[in-house]
Amino acid sequence: MIDKVTHMLQEMLENVRKKRPLIHSITNYVTANDCANILIACGASPIMADESEEVSEITAICDGLNINIGTPNSRTVRSMMIAGKAANKLDHPVVLDPVGAGASAFRKDTAFRLLEELKFSVIRGNISEIKTLASGRGSTGGVDADAKDIIREDDLDDVILFAKAFAKKTGSVIAITGAVDIVADAEKAYLIRNGHPMMSSITGTGCQLSAMTAAFVSANPDKPLEAAACAVSLMGYAGEVAHERLSEMDGNSTYRNYIIDAVYNMTAEMLGKGAKYEVR
Repeated sequence: MIDKVTHMLQEMLENVRKKRPLIHSITNYVTANDCANILIACGASPIMADESEEVSEITAICDGLNINIGTPNSRTVRSMMIAGKAANKLDHPVVLDPVGAGASAFRKDTAFRLLEELKFSVIRGNISEIKTLASGRGSTGGVDADAKDIIREDDLDDVILFAKAFAKKTGSVIAITGAVDIVADAEKAYLIRNGHPMMSSITGTGCQLSAMTAAFVSANPDKPLEAAACAVSLMGYAGEVAHERLSEMDGNSTYRNYIIDAVYNMTAEMLGKGAKYEVR
């Protein structure tokens, strides 16, 4: 017999498949195609639009918005602000992915401006990116977590407290992803141990996860914490399932496609059996 939380996570996936939320993504050009495909795979529908003259209208016809600063420029940042304000006005879920937030002054300023002017349902990033947002300081040299920021078993309690505190400050669910994932609001945290180390060899798994998180929160708007935790667990478990399919001649490109396939073929029953989490 499955427990209450597992049953709820299964319902989250079923709701995405049933409701088929339309997700507006203003994302980086490196991973836009993969983000669109992962949305289709999980049961949602994607629309990519970053022209300031149309983003407000596009957001209005969508169910949720995903904002990703992976390849920022002045034009798209303006579009992010317009779309974000439109989504907030409509009470649509908005997800922020602060890719490489500390890598440059422009990225950091963009991230802080978004935080100051928009309300986010979920903020998802690696530990270095989230630390940059929380403290205004960071040593992120690129889009990967700084080596000294990697979450270790001995640090889990402190990171959970940090995530809950930042969630309380922002009013957002905070999803910190890495070898171990932490998804928290101000009161509760999910510690998730799904995934495979090879996922770090693919450009864009985090971007895909943020897009998928927007779909899950849009389909389950009353439970943003659990919806985000479900998306994180699903992505990690898909990485496990996909890795089992690899042959000796397969590499990271095949692995990327297998992950998308694993999400596409995932059932609620499979997710219920494969999800590895604890509540703190």
